[in-house]
Amino acid sequence: MSKGKTKPARLIVAASETDPDMLYATKFWAPDPFVFLERNGKRTLVLSDLEIDRGRKQADADEFVMFSKLEHEVQGKSKKSPPYEKVVAHFLRKRGVKSTVVPANFPLRYAEELAANKIRVRATNGLFWPEREAKSDKEIEMIGHALRITETGLKRGVEILKRSSPGARKRLCWRGKTLTSEMLRAEIDSAILRAGGIPTGTIVAGGDQACDPHERGFGPLYANSLIILDVFPRDAKTGYFGDMTRTVLRGRASEVQRKLWETVKAGQTLALKKIKAGVNGVTIHKAIQELFAERGFPTELRKGRRVGFFHGTGHGLGLEIHEHPRLQKVTLKDRQVLTVEPGLYYPGVGGARQEDVVVVTKRGCKILSRFPKQLEI
Repeated sequence: MSKGKTKPARLIVAASETDPDMLYATKFWAPDPFVFLERNGKRTLVLSDLEIDRGRKQADADEFVMFSKLEHEVQGKSKKSPPYEKVVAHFLRKRGVKSTVVPANFPLRYAEELAANKIRVRATNGLFWPEREAKSDKEIEMIGHALRITETGLKRGVEILKRSSPGARKRLCWRGKTLTSEMLRAEIDSAILRAGGIPTGTIVAGGDQACDPHERGFGPLYANSLIILDVFPRDAKTGYFGDMTRTVLRGRASEVQRKLWETVKAGQTLALKKIKAGVNGVTIHKAIQELFAERGFPTELRKGRRVGFFHGTGHGLGLEIHEHPRLQKVTLKDRQVLTVEPGLYYPGVGGARQEDVVVVTKRGCKILSRFPKQLEI
């Protein structure tokens, strides 16, 4: 960069509870939108009266500005409070900001207001914080902690299935009642809450329900039926996610169920051996599909429905559950944290998926998940 040329200001206006870029920048949890401005290396937060004292204690920033003070300056003698975006534009004008880079999801109304105030707004091309892609040791530690929370949920799920027994029409019974996906999910989620996590869409899907990979599951669970447990809570303290899947069966597996389960496990083992920095992810994805086809589980269309392995091999994990990158769409880099989750889905047999979380290294990968894989429980 030539002398005298400064980096453009960077602006986020969002609630950190739902915006990972804001949480990454500030390390501060807030349910309502606030303003983050980075200019010439200085980070400023504009916070409400409600949040400013807590922000001064907890947030990672150099300067704290009270929103109400700016609001009064814009309102003047008017009886009506100004819209939020007009206060943001006023703040930037006061600071002499003429151009700013914003995340791709920056609200359009805010961008229009800034443009009307002759402040150039440019959405980032790609990641707003590129450094989010390569996880630090601290981040890897936080994801590890989120995985321990995840494993607490999985452990509870498996415990209850072990204690259940088949009743009428092979329906599983637990504590004198038919065990349903909803009941088992509530038990898993309760264990997660007690462990310091926030449950987010836990999947308990048995039989053919599991052939839709994002079906959360409903109704009775059955003996001798494959059950997918996909648990992906957020650590309530740090905001980092865990994500793990296990496929289990209460009772005895048929030959085809066992073969399906073992094939998925072999596909995941193959992926784990191939992952390392510099490898093109699509080659890993194709190698798994080829292994599955060789073992009699092709990915194809049957009766208008996709069967086999028809989703991605894995995705980035961090402050978002599905974070950049998608494993099969990039060349892998050192310190990326990824899920590895091949699956097979055939109505009539059921679905099987195994998911673990790894850190990519220059020589291979390090597995962060610890929960055992067991078919029959």
